[in-house]
Amino acid sequence: MKWIKYILLSVLLVGCDAEDISNNNDSTPPAAPKNLYSVTGDNRVDLSWDQNKERDLDYYNVYYSSSYDGAYVYLGFTYNNYFIDYDAKNGITYYYAVTAVDRYGNESELSLDEVFDTPRPEGFNQTVFNYKNYPDRAGYSFSLNRNVRFDSDYADFFYEVYNNKLYLDVWSDTDIQDMGATIDIYDISYAPTTGYIPLNEGENIKYAEVFVGHTYVIWTWDNHFAKIRVSNITSERIVFDWAYQTVEGNRELKRVINSFDRNGENKSVIRN
Repeated sequence: MKWIKYILLSVLLVGCDAEDISNNNDSTPPAAPKNLYSVTGDNRVDLSWDQNKERDLDYYNVYYSSSYDGAYVYLGFTYNNYFIDYDAKNGITYYYAVTAVDRYGNESELSLDEVFDTPRPEGFNQTVFNYKNYPDRAGYSFSLNRNVRFDSDYADFFYEVYNNKLYLDVWSDTDIQDMGATIDIYDISYAPTTGYIPLNEGENIKYAEVFVGHTYVIWTWDNHFAKIRVSNITSERIVFDWAYQTVEGNRELKRVINSFDRNGENKSVIRN
């Protein structure tokens, strides 16, 4: 009976080899990846997409370009359905596309989603102080990423305690808006174009009462957008996280899927 086992094993091996040879002639590429989206970061962009269903899928190639219809340059590959572009630079807009590659080297077309992102700086656990007691550390400059004097030309906002109420103040050439309670700094994706606190007649500052857990969007005098989320408050100081868009006029701040298909249909979705 021993020779029968050898014959059966040989048949099985021949059968496997025949299947492999047949599969090597496979020239059908996988489908293009779908639902690619980006997450804006600080000198980075996180990309994710739906997992392809092909059984012979091997890996994904990631590409970038300076425009949606431009030439795409190879960025890297991944065996997973996500990729982090650690070489993205703050203030530069990138367009991304992904292809799927099977184990025989067949590569799909570029993904159809129009995905673009502009990385921007962010910071955590920063502090500003009550300007009446600590005027030199009461203001904060997003462009300098540090505390400044509350009345400095670089101060984008400062902290005030007035009649036992706590306020974030901006000067008359800057706007501020309370976006309400948020889970973290990433909840607000885009700065709004309307709804900012108006300037009261006879005053030279605008002010928003400050609450723990609220995120505030600031539209600076030089047409940049920023947000801060307050994590702690005392009468002496507030602690906050922040994000600042270095590209003038760009309202993109964090956590939005920038996605349009090639027919122009808006597929953008907020993801927390």
